[in-house]
Amino acid sequence: MIKRKDGFQGERSIVLPPMYIEIERKDPLVRSLYITDIGYYPKAEHHHRIRTEGIEQYVLIYCVDGSGFYRLNGMTYKVHANQYFILPAGIPHEYGATEGDQWTIYWVHFQGDHSSIYADGADKPQDVRVTINSNIHNRNNIFEEILSTLHNGDGIEDLRFATSLLHYYLASLRYLRQYRKVSHHEQHEDKTESNAATSINVVEAAIHFMKENIERKITLQDILQYVGYSSTRFSALFKQQTGVSPLAYFNNMKIKLACTMMRKTDLHINQICYKLGIEDALYFSRMFSKAMGMSPSEYRKKLFSS
Repeated sequence: MIKRKDGFQGERSIVLPPMYIEIERKDPLVRSLYITDIGYYPKAEHHHRIRTEGIEQYVLIYCVDGSGFYRLNGMTYKVHANQYFILPAGIPHEYGATEGDQWTIYWVHFQGDHSSIYADGADKPQDVRVTINSNIHNRNNIFEEILSTLHNGDGIEDLRFATSLLHYYLASLRYLRQYRKVSHHEQHEDKTESNAATSINVVEAAIHFMKENIERKITLQDILQYVGYSSTRFSALFKQQTGVSPLAYFNNMKIKLACTMMRKTDLHINQICYKLGIEDALYFSRMFSKAMGMSPSEYRKKLFSS
């Protein structure tokens, strides 16, 4: 497949050539839903698109960090972290990162016989909040698998696999409650210190929150706001259960994920760095070296030499 570069550090994107799109349109399985363009833009500052005549495809943009906006049918909408929207095919639109801010987005252009089903009702910002039953990290892994399949693939079987994954990915957004296997009234509500949850459940909830935000830079205050505990009480409970502070645990999660990506993907170190929500490659290298006893490049070299 063909990569497209728009100039964002750590970005990855693919534009399928017309030959592949023609194959998708004619294949009895793929033509129901298929990809024409797909990508991941981390910390995309000054990202901006205006299409005065619209395009043939639906455009999904899923913001996982930062903020942005889009304009559609004379209306302007604000978009924040953990929100997505789908722009309808054939209609002029505009979108981009908020001025003075950066947004990290997963995006895909798609079309096909059944594409409108997934887009229905998503022309306004849709929330994908972190809850105790959320699966944001797993959803992002599905997207990564689509990208990897298209990047490394070159035949109809790869296109069929990618479109099957896209069905699952879009369904995880369109049918959010079913994906999370919870009913509508069981959505997460902020906890308070009077909550009857046990200390171990609070720690588990905090770890889940970290996992769901592994691609972002979060603070202790973000975690405290989610679990509803005071700093002193929560930090003591967390260290009692895990042996380390909350932020140390979060950084260790990032390092473990970095190791996994170096083993299982061909992503460059700077791409992995941005995927973890870390913009400073030198800081990441120091953090990695402190945890692993060697630099990221040394770790990857050791993997391939063993």
